[in-house]
Amino acid sequence: MKSASESYKQAGVDITAGYRAVELMKKHVSRTAIPGVVEGIGGFGGLFEMDLTGISRPVLVSGTDGVGTKLKIAFLMDKHDTVGIDCVAMCVNDVVCCGAKPLIFLDYIACGKNVPERIADIVKGVSEGCVQAGCALVGGETAEMPGFYPEDEYDLAGFSVGVVDRAKILDRERVQAGDVLVALPSSGLHSNGFSLVRRVFDVEKRDLSAHCDELGASVGEALLTPTRIYVKPILALMEKANVRSVCHITGGGFYENIPRALPSGLTARIEKKSVQTPPIFGVLAKLGNIPERDMFNTFNMGVGMCAIVPQTEADGAVRALRDAGENAYILGQVVPGGEGVELV
Repeated sequence: MKSASESYKQAGVDITAGYRAVELMKKHVSRTAIPGVVEGIGGFGGLFEMDLTGISRPVLVSGTDGVGTKLKIAFLMDKHDTVGIDCVAMCVNDVVCCGAKPLIFLDYIACGKNVPERIADIVKGVSEGCVQAGCALVGGETAEMPGFYPEDEYDLAGFSVGVVDRAKILDRERVQAGDVLVALPSSGLHSNGFSLVRRVFDVEKRDLSAHCDELGASVGEALLTPTRIYVKPILALMEKANVRSVCHITGGGFYENIPRALPSGLTARIEKKSVQTPPIFGVLAKLGNIPERDMFNTFNMGVGMCAIVPQTEADGAVRALRDAGENAYILGQVVPGGEGVELV
């Protein structure tokens, strides 16, 4: 028999809603089961047995992140089944930058009121993200916090652990002048810069469901487009090319993230005309009168991830990524001198 507390319910916490949410989410979580999962959700910890075949010195790589204020768009649109993909993406895309394969994921949902169907929708998105990343959703936490969050709002964060053989860890110190940057396109804004995005679009007052010809969709649909997950293409690329380094382009855009994949004394020289930028960025820049430098220092501008490979392997890397479903292209080259990024 499930426990229940009428007194706690009167204080705003309905623990029976939590049980209902768990039942609803189980069908989604089951989609993420991969070899190594020891038991399903419901225990005090998520159990996973690693298969270390072919790994001589296993190194665990962890990552954690949230969705940020993009959630405000989900609240306004009353659409909650895609932000979970963003949550997974922001974690696993960081983990794979080390060359690691994500194995497990856990989510944390804090809400003002536990509406089981809404919680299940959120977890549906998390599960889809895990399927795309090839990792297992082994547990999580839903915290009902009345008086702390409004009833119709929540926060969502996640945590991922992956594994890589120490000898295969991607190391930016291996990057050399002459190496080439290969771009993996983004799906749009992903999950960064939404404090600025929300101000520019004035989302609280705008009809987000209204069609926008420039975007080919409604503003709300464009803003909620889920972050792309690059785990499988990057791991596939590592099997076919000498990948020196990888960077996940998130908040801070080109100027903050690309240098994190470079050693001191080298610069990524990128021709702006080579950057394939989706319409959402042009609309945002025009509407908000945002300078080009700020756009490249805030958003991904259409490049969600970048792999750095030797020049002799650049064309092969592009082909390998395209074979893996990515419309990859040459973004720029590593040059000596300076530090960071040079857009020309």
